Amino acid sequence: MGDSGQVSSSSYLIACDEMERERQKELLYKVMGPGFFGQKAAENDSELAELFRSRYGIDVQRDFYEGDEHYEEYLEAQQAIAEGIRKADAKADVVIRPLADGGEGTVEALVCGMNGTLQHVKVTGPLGEPVVCEYGIIAETKTAVIEMSGAAGITLVPDAKKNPLYTTTYGVGEVIRDAIEKGCRRFIVGIGGSATNDGGIGMLQALGYGFLNKDGQQVPFGAIGLRELETITDTYVLPELAECEFKIACDVTNPLCGENGCSAVYGPQKGANPSMIMEMDKWLRYYAALAREKFPKANPNEPGTGAAGGLGFAFLTFTNAVLESGIKIVLEETKLESYVKGADVVVTGEGRLDFQTAMGKAPVGVAGLAKKFDIPVLAFAGSVTKDATECNKNGIDAFFPILRGISTLEEAMKPENAKQNLTDTAEQAFRLFNICRQA
Repeated sequence: MGDSGQVSSSSYLIACDEMERERQKELLYKVMGPGFFGQKAAENDSELAELFRSRYGIDVQRDFYEGDEHYEEYLEAQQAIAEGIRKADAKADVVIRPLADGGEGTVEALVCGMNGTLQHVKVTGPLGEPVVCEYGIIAETKTAVIEMSGAAGITLVPDAKKNPLYTTTYGVGEVIRDAIEKGCRRFIVGIGGSATNDGGIGMLQALGYGFLNKDGQQVPFGAIGLRELETITDTYVLPELAECEFKIACDVTNPLCGENGCSAVYGPQKGANPSMIMEMDKWLRYYAALAREKFPKANPNEPGTGAAGGLGFAFLTFTNAVLESGIKIVLEETKLESYVKGADVVVTGEGRLDFQTAMGKAPVGVAGLAKKFDIPVLAFAGSVTKDATECNKNGIDAFFPILRGISTLEEAMKPENAKQNLTDTAEQAFRLFNICRQA
């Protein structure tokens, strides 16, 4: 595509989901379709992972999540699609753009799409032990891109140690502090996948806020600290924080407290039992009331304040922050519209297409953008469900599962097979597309 915007042959834009790790999980678990093990074969990730170990000798953590080389294999999906398009049309002008929806994969997507650099900083993990968190800096706009899960994510906590009474967001604040020290004043923060329910006080403590007990000492890490909370101070807050603006990628609408609050809805998956849930909800109510005495904008009923165990509330109350749809943030920040509007067709995809995709996941976000210019949208996926037809109602004109024959999961997941399947499927889809255009 030239500067004039004219298309020499055919112009295709591939805006592929970065296969954020939660979606990678879905591809891994469900690439054979939801009936492979039966829809109720396992109630949670750990149970399903054990199923994989016992049946196939596949260790999910070891074989698919540890080490950059595996993650890079997933990111090769875009190139595989491009190869298939070029087989169908050798003169095709193919533009590849990274994408995510605010969850895991957002740092990589925005760093790649905005010519940023990756940073690594040692911070306090959710269990109080050191972890290395990766985040991005876009130097041109002094923007830091952070995923809270890198410092306080549930994947950092073994099942046996899940307990939101003691898990902390302190490391998230340390990442923000590191970015501020490196000159950043603008922040994009994804807050999905937390292991915490501390109302964000750990993060705020790292930024200089005082959350003090009756003796004037900082309360301990975790939700248990809220039990001791008597006073909130801002005397020692990092001065530069007042200059900072935060865009928080948040796609949940839960309030801080109550039956739809963070403790009740998300506490169980973080290790909370019913009595813990009741106690944490009570402590969070008191915390919100105490915060409002000093910060009038504190509103625990605002949608999204319950995100990430109350981290949404912390950002909205104690920083200059807005909560926005993750895909909306990514589309705006990467200026995808400028690439979409000159294309003949837009290609997107993710590990698994289903009705949840239609509820605002990255592929549908891309499709909505393409439809502003009446551009057709195709999607490729490792697997699709019957209810994936909801995607057709939301801008995806046609979607294609990439499995091309009966296969074991082990065979389907081999990188060379997955890439070939994706290339072959893209080629055939675009052969048909070209025939239709010429008709």
